[in-house]
Amino acid sequence: MSRKRVVILISGRGSNMSALIEAAKSPDYPAEIAGVISNRADAKGLAVAAAKGVATVVVESKGQTREAHAAQLEKAIAGMKADIVCLAGYMRLLDEKFVKRFEGRLINIHPSLLPLFKGTHPHQQALAAGVRVHGCTVHFVTPEVDSGPIIAQSAVPVRLSDDEDSLGIRVLSAEHRLYPDALAMLASGKVRMEGGKAVFGDFIEREHDGATVSSPSPRPEVTDLESLARRTP
Repeated sequence: MSRKRVVILISGRGSNMSALIEAAKSPDYPAEIAGVISNRADAKGLAVAAAKGVATVVVESKGQTREAHAAQLEKAIAGMKADIVCLAGYMRLLDEKFVKRFEGRLINIHPSLLPLFKGTHPHQQALAAGVRVHGCTVHFVTPEVDSGPIIAQSAVPVRLSDDEDSLGIRVLSAEHRLYPDALAMLASGKVRMEGGKAVFGDFIEREHDGATVSSPSPRPEVTDLESLARRTP
Protein backbone atom coordinates (compact mmCIF):
# COMPACT_ATOMS: atom_id res chain seq x y z
CA MET A 1 0.00 0.00 0.00
CA SER A 2 1.42 3.38 -1.02
CA ARG A 3 1.88 6.04 1.62
CA LYS A 4 -0.41 9.07 1.51
CA ARG A 5 1.24 12.41 0.83
CA VAL A 6 0.58 14.97 3.56
CA VAL A 7 1.02 18.74 3.60
CA ILE A 8 1.07 20.51 6.97
CA LEU A 9 -0.11 24.11 7.38
CA ILE A 10 1.45 26.15 10.19
CA SER A 11 1.64 29.73 11.43
CA GLY A 12 4.10 29.45 14.32
CA ARG A 13 6.57 27.11 15.99
CA GLY A 14 4.97 23.95 14.61
CA SER A 15 5.29 21.58 17.57
CA ASN A 16 2.49 19.35 16.25
CA MET A 17 4.11 19.58 12.84
CA SER A 18 7.30 18.18 14.36
CA ALA A 19 5.36 15.32 15.95
CA LEU A 20 3.88 14.39 12.56
CA ILE A 21 7.25 14.60 10.82
CA GLU A 22 8.86 12.35 13.43
CA ALA A 23 6.03 9.80 13.21
CA ALA A 24 6.32 9.70 9.42
CA LYS A 25 9.99 8.70 9.66
CA SER A 26 8.88 5.17 10.56
CA PRO A 27 8.83 3.00 7.41
CA ASP A 28 5.53 1.40 8.42
CA TYR A 29 3.74 4.74 8.97
CA PRO A 30 1.00 5.08 6.30
CA ALA A 31 1.78 8.71 5.42
CA GLU A 32 4.76 10.75 4.30
CA ILE A 33 5.19 14.50 4.84
CA ALA A 34 5.36 16.06 1.38
CA GLY A 35 5.80 19.62 2.61
CA VAL A 36 5.05 22.38 5.09
CA ILE A 37 3.28 25.62 4.18
CA SER A 38 3.12 28.71 6.38
CA ASN A 39 1.09 31.87 6.00
CA ARG A 40 3.87 33.74 7.83
CA ALA A 41 7.46 34.03 6.64
CA ASP A 42 8.67 34.42 10.24
CA ALA A 43 7.09 31.18 11.48
CA LYS A 44 9.73 29.32 13.51
CA GLY A 45 8.39 25.99 12.28
CA LEU A 46 9.72 26.66 8.77
CA ALA A 47 13.33 26.38 9.92
CA VAL A 48 12.48 23.30 11.99
CA ALA A 49 10.89 21.58 8.99
CA ALA A 50 13.77 22.50 6.69
CA ALA A 51 16.26 21.11 9.20
CA LYS A 52 14.34 17.84 9.13
CA GLY A 53 14.61 17.70 5.34
CA VAL A 54 11.01 18.70 4.59
CA ALA A 55 10.20 21.11 1.76
CA THR A 56 8.73 24.44 2.89
CA VAL A 57 6.72 27.16 1.17
CA VAL A 58 5.44 30.53 2.39
CA VAL A 59 2.00 31.67 1.20
CA GLU A 60 1.55 35.03 2.88
CA SER A 61 -1.93 35.82 4.14
CA LYS A 62 -1.25 39.38 5.32
CA GLY A 63 -2.96 41.89 3.08
CA GLN A 64 -4.81 39.14 1.19
CA THR A 65 -8.52 38.49 1.11
CA ARG A 66 -9.52 35.09 2.43
CA GLU A 67 -10.49 34.03 -1.10
CA ALA A 68 -7.22 35.18 -2.68
CA HIS A 69 -5.15 33.52 0.01
CA ALA A 70 -7.09 30.27 -0.37
CA ALA A 71 -6.48 30.26 -4.12
CA GLN A 72 -2.72 30.65 -3.63
CA LEU A 73 -2.73 28.05 -0.89
CA GLU A 74 -4.56 25.54 -3.07
CA LYS A 75 -2.01 26.05 -5.84
CA ALA A 76 0.88 25.39 -3.43
CA ILE A 77 -0.81 22.26 -2.07
CA ALA A 78 -1.41 20.98 -5.59
CA GLY A 79 2.28 21.52 -6.37
CA MET A 80 3.15 19.21 -3.49
CA LYS A 81 0.68 16.58 -4.75
CA ALA A 82 -0.99 16.27 -1.35
CA ASP A 83 -3.55 13.59 -0.54
CA ILE A 84 -4.21 14.96 2.97
CA VAL A 85 -3.83 18.41 4.52
CA CYS A 86 -3.16 18.80 8.26
CA LEU A 87 -3.65 22.07 10.11
CA ALA A 88 -1.11 22.39 12.92
CA GLY A 89 -1.51 25.75 14.59
CA TYR A 90 -2.66 27.42 11.38
CA MET A 91 -3.98 30.78 12.57
CA ARG A 92 -5.95 31.84 9.55
CA LEU A 93 -9.60 31.12 8.82
CA LEU A 94 -9.94 29.19 5.58
CA ASP A 95 -12.27 30.09 2.76
CA GLU A 96 -15.43 27.96 2.62
CA LYS A 97 -14.75 26.89 -0.97
CA PHE A 98 -11.27 25.75 0.04
CA VAL A 99 -12.66 23.70 2.93
CA LYS A 100 -15.24 22.04 0.71
CA ARG A 101 -12.61 21.38 -1.96
CA PHE A 102 -10.61 19.31 0.54
CA GLU A 103 -13.56 17.86 2.45
CA GLY A 104 -12.64 14.57 4.05
CA ARG A 105 -8.93 15.19 3.43
CA LEU A 106 -8.50 18.24 5.69
CA ILE A 107 -8.00 17.70 9.43
CA ASN A 108 -7.17 19.83 12.45
CA ILE A 109 -6.18 19.41 16.09
CA HIS A 110 -7.91 21.59 18.69
CA PRO A 111 -6.84 21.84 22.35
CA SER A 112 -10.13 20.91 23.99
CA LEU A 113 -12.55 18.02 24.12
CA LEU A 114 -14.88 19.26 21.42
CA PRO A 115 -17.65 20.29 21.26
CA LEU A 116 -16.58 22.00 24.49
CA PHE A 117 -14.51 25.20 24.38
CA LYS A 118 -14.35 26.05 20.70
CA GLY A 119 -12.34 28.98 19.42
CA THR A 120 -9.52 30.79 21.18
CA HIS A 121 -8.20 30.37 24.74
CA PRO A 122 -9.72 26.90 25.33
CA HIS A 123 -7.60 26.26 28.45
CA GLN A 124 -8.81 29.50 29.99
CA GLN A 125 -12.37 28.51 29.11
CA ALA A 126 -11.91 25.10 30.71
CA LEU A 127 -10.55 26.55 33.95
CA ALA A 128 -13.33 29.12 34.11
CA ALA A 129 -15.92 26.37 33.63
CA GLY A 130 -14.43 24.34 36.47
CA VAL A 131 -14.19 21.08 34.51
CA ARG A 132 -12.09 18.29 35.99
CA VAL A 133 -11.19 16.74 32.61
CA HIS A 134 -9.83 18.58 29.60
CA GLY A 135 -7.95 17.42 26.51
CA CYS A 136 -7.59 17.65 22.73
CA THR A 137 -9.46 16.62 19.62
CA VAL A 138 -8.52 15.75 16.04
CA HIS A 139 -11.41 16.41 13.68
CA PHE A 140 -12.28 16.81 10.03
CA VAL A 141 -12.43 20.48 9.05
CA THR A 142 -15.78 21.88 7.95
CA PRO A 143 -16.82 25.48 7.19
CA GLU A 144 -18.00 26.01 10.77
CA VAL A 145 -14.95 26.50 13.00
CA ASP A 146 -14.06 23.60 15.36
CA SER A 147 -17.27 21.76 14.47
CA GLY A 148 -16.27 18.99 12.07
CA PRO A 149 -16.71 15.25 12.71
CA ILE A 150 -14.43 13.98 15.47
CA ILE A 151 -11.73 11.45 14.60
CA ALA A 152 -10.06 10.99 17.98
CA GLN A 153 -9.72 12.59 21.41
CA SER A 154 -7.35 12.36 24.34
CA ALA A 155 -8.27 13.41 27.88
CA VAL A 156 -6.05 14.87 30.59
CA PRO A 157 -6.93 15.65 34.22
CA VAL A 158 -7.41 19.22 35.37
CA ARG A 159 -5.59 19.72 38.67
CA LEU A 160 -6.66 22.14 41.38
CA SER A 161 -3.27 23.86 41.12
CA ASP A 162 -3.50 24.36 37.33
CA ASP A 163 -3.29 27.68 35.58
CA GLU A 164 -3.61 28.22 31.84
CA ASP A 165 0.09 27.52 31.22
CA SER A 166 0.39 24.31 33.25
CA LEU A 167 -2.80 22.90 31.80
CA GLY A 168 -1.69 23.87 28.30
CA ILE A 169 1.60 22.00 28.69
CA ARG A 170 -0.23 18.83 29.70
CA VAL A 171 -2.67 19.11 26.80
CA LEU A 172 0.12 19.81 24.29
CA SER A 173 1.89 16.63 25.34
CA ALA A 174 -1.32 14.72 24.62
CA GLU A 175 -1.64 16.47 21.24
CA HIS A 176 1.80 15.26 20.19
CA ARG A 177 0.70 11.66 20.74
CA LEU A 178 -2.83 11.97 19.41
CA TYR A 179 -2.26 13.76 16.10
CA PRO A 180 0.13 11.18 14.57
CA ASP A 181 -2.24 8.36 15.59
CA ALA A 182 -5.27 10.12 14.12
CA LEU A 183 -3.46 10.92 10.87
CA ALA A 184 -2.42 7.28 10.61
CA MET A 185 -6.06 6.25 10.95
CA LEU A 186 -7.07 8.52 8.06
CA ALA A 187 -4.11 7.62 5.85
CA SER A 188 -4.61 3.88 6.35
CA GLY A 189 -8.35 3.98 5.66
CA LYS A 190 -9.58 3.34 9.20
CA VAL A 191 -11.66 6.50 9.20
CA ARG A 192 -13.29 8.64 6.56
CA MET A 193 -15.84 11.43 6.37
CA GLU A 194 -19.20 10.41 4.96
CA GLY A 195 -22.50 12.23 5.13
CA GLY A 196 -21.10 14.79 7.55
CA LYS A 197 -19.94 12.10 9.97
CA ALA A 198 -16.73 10.26 10.79
CA VAL A 199 -17.14 6.63 9.74
CA PHE A 200 -14.75 4.03 11.14
CA GLY A 201 -13.58 0.72 9.68
CA ASP A 202 -11.09 -0.75 7.22
CA PHE A 203 -12.10 0.43 3.74
CA ILE A 204 -11.51 -1.56 0.60
CA GLU A 205 -11.08 0.34 -2.66
CA ARG A 206 -12.43 -1.42 -5.72
CA GLU A 207 -13.35 -0.61 -9.30
CA HIS A 208 -17.05 -0.37 -10.09
CA ASP A 209 -18.39 0.74 -13.46
CA GLY A 210 -15.18 2.55 -14.26
CA ALA A 211 -15.03 4.48 -10.97
CA THR A 212 -13.09 3.83 -7.80
CA VAL A 213 -15.38 3.39 -4.80
CA SER A 214 -14.76 2.40 -1.20
CA SER A 215 -16.67 0.28 1.26
CA PRO A 216 -16.04 -0.99 4.78
CA SER A 217 -14.45 -4.38 5.14
CA PRO A 218 -16.64 -7.10 6.71
CA ARG A 219 -14.75 -6.82 10.01
CA PRO A 220 -14.12 -3.15 10.82
CA GLU A 221 -11.42 -2.48 13.38
CA VAL A 222 -12.20 0.32 15.83
CA THR A 223 -10.08 -0.92 18.72
CA ASP A 224 -7.39 1.65 17.97
CA LEU A 225 -9.88 4.50 18.37
CA GLU A 226 -11.34 3.10 21.58
CA SER A 227 -7.95 2.73 23.24
CA LEU A 228 -6.92 6.14 21.95
CA ALA A 229 -9.93 7.82 23.54
CA ARG A 230 -9.17 6.21 26.89
CA ARG A 231 -5.50 7.21 26.92
CA THR A 232 -4.58 9.81 29.52
CA PRO A 233 -1.05 11.12 30.20
